[in-house]
Amino acid sequence: MADLTLLSRTGRFTYGSPRALTAFADRVLFLRSTGPEDPVERLWSLDLPSGEERLLADPTALTGRSPDLPAEERALRERLRLWAPGIGSYDSDGVHAVFALGGELFRTDLATGVTEELATASPAFDPRVKDDKVAYVSSGRLHVLDGATTRVLATEPGISWGTAEFVAAEELGRTRGHWWSPGGDALLVTRVDERLVPRRRLADPADPEREAEPLAYPQAGGHNAIVELHLLGLDGTRRQVMWDDRRFPYLSAVDWAERDRPVITVLDRLQQHGRLLAVDPATGATTELHAFAHPQWIENAPFLHEGRILEIVEVDDTQALAIDGVVVTPTSLYVRRVAGSHGDDLLLEAAEEEPAEQHVYRLARDGALTRITGEPGVHSALTGGPTMVLTSGTMETMRTRRIVGDLELRDLSAAVPYRPRPVLDRVTEHRLPSSVLYPTGHVPGEKLPVLLDVYGGPGYQAVALEPGRWIRRQWWADQGFAVVTVDNRGTPHVSVSFGRAIFRRFSQVALDDQVAALRELAGKHPDLDLSRVGVRGWSYGGYFAALAVLRRPDVFHAACAGAPPTDFRWYDTAYTERYLGLPEDNPDGYTADSLIPDAPGLERPLLLLHGLADDNVYPLHTLRLSAALTRAGRPHATVLLPGVSHMTPDGVAENLMAMELDFLRRELQRG
Repeated sequence: MADLTLLSRTGRFTYGSPRALTAFADRVLFLRSTGPEDPVERLWSLDLPSGEERLLADPTALTGRSPDLPAEERALRERLRLWAPGIGSYDSDGVHAVFALGGELFRTDLATGVTEELATASPAFDPRVKDDKVAYVSSGRLHVLDGATTRVLATEPGISWGTAEFVAAEELGRTRGHWWSPGGDALLVTRVDERLVPRRRLADPADPEREAEPLAYPQAGGHNAIVELHLLGLDGTRRQVMWDDRRFPYLSAVDWAERDRPVITVLDRLQQHGRLLAVDPATGATTELHAFAHPQWIENAPFLHEGRILEIVEVDDTQALAIDGVVVTPTSLYVRRVAGSHGDDLLLEAAEEEPAEQHVYRLARDGALTRITGEPGVHSALTGGPTMVLTSGTMETMRTRRIVGDLELRDLSAAVPYRPRPVLDRVTEHRLPSSVLYPTGHVPGEKLPVLLDVYGGPGYQAVALEPGRWIRRQWWADQGFAVVTVDNRGTPHVSVSFGRAIFRRFSQVALDDQVAALRELAGKHPDLDLSRVGVRGWSYGGYFAALAVLRRPDVFHAACAGAPPTDFRWYDTAYTERYLGLPEDNPDGYTADSLIPDAPGLERPLLLLHGLADDNVYPLHTLRLSAALTRAGRPHATVLLPGVSHMTPDGVAENLMAMELDFLRRELQRG
């Protein structure tokens, strides 16, 4: 059994683990701290010919940086879900690596290991390297450092150049806003105009007593940022990339890594139609390579790979890979991602019968398909040139290994002192993936209060054989709960119809599925005491936790709801409209999914938690629900967390767990 102090000291057993890997022909770059209780990430290199690891850059030895992260760097870390201090992200062209640290810019020579601080505008943000040139953003301006000369390549009052707007970074998977040409003589650069987007004020995470700069937050049904893409030559030439941006306002992907013509992906506002476009660098004109659409929402956009269009398509209620329109994988395989190429082969991440597992498959040019990972768990692949890195997490070892041929990156994290043994099952007529986790040493016949540990929303699979998902759940179980986790319809990786069941309505499907699963599991596990059921979750899981006690008090007896989006009319455009549509087109759906009208009916204990610096789910969500509960005279508890954003950093998360534990023990004992 691990206590909360150990979870906090070790970053939930992640400090010392390699992450942010980049593969090249002769080396693999990665970030890692120096040990199991060190949170500060350094830049390392694994030399493939010799098998030796080398420390390239240590932020504790670098000087000239400010103690606090600038706002832009904090925002990037939030988008990338980075908790640890140190070098949060880097860019490399195989010769140099560059990174921003406290607003200052550093460059590391990979051959010599020498790191130098570059003379740049400050605060520097999101550096990108090409040969001896570095492009970076500072205060909305795009700068280029060429040798010893720095110049501003793009600047405009009230406009941000070279950054990803909120919805691109948070919801569309595009976290950057500038890309070098293969020859290093030009850049593709976003121009982001947020002047029509409403601004929200938040507490500063670095100083809770100080207000942060107002955040442009596009709210469902309202204005988005206006995003353009420009070709900026180092010789002073400027061309705007032209496409039908009124019909396709979202720029979701840009690729100019190894081809003469850049390729971009654009989507319409509801993400039901898209285009894959080639860009003519000489004129900025675009040519359609492929049109794609879905009557609900586009889950996987196609992309160009070695002259072929690769697309994950829906066939017989599964996801298959199509190459130039021809399906090349069997319907027994659920393809989740194309991980890259290795030689002439493609590497796929996919699953067969068990959605809790993910394996890596090799697809040869002749169509032969071979699974290259064996042990039950969650496996993924990364490629760079001839190098392939396999990342494998298994429950048996509670470790994640990163293997490069005969070599393995050293994992310096602390060993997890327990082995969670979740009992997996598929329940109800919908075959919902589920798990029950008992306390260590549980004696059959002893009745246990039930804790539903839930997410339940699109895009996240809770029941998966990946070690990190079970560390905190086992801690909760060891506090005396039977911990139940269920992936209701609307969550990914089970089947096409399963994932799309929440189209235009979130709440009812999730609530019906979780209740039905809980009851069926109790029939199979007689030690589950359904007269004492608590529910906890964060973000969408916080929404579900509050929803559960508001609408099904006959099933759920207490809830801890962290950062809940209490009314999706106040959430962001891209996420919300993808599933619910525009508020004016689906008013009944938005009303049905809002928690505010349910406030007068609360009859179970509810603990609301929210960070005052949360730029994802604005604290107003919790404040408005709390206000509605107060007006209705419904007792509840609200805890507002100064300096905490949507991520809960190590230490804070464990303190919140202790708070939740006290609340649940007290209220379920009363019930």
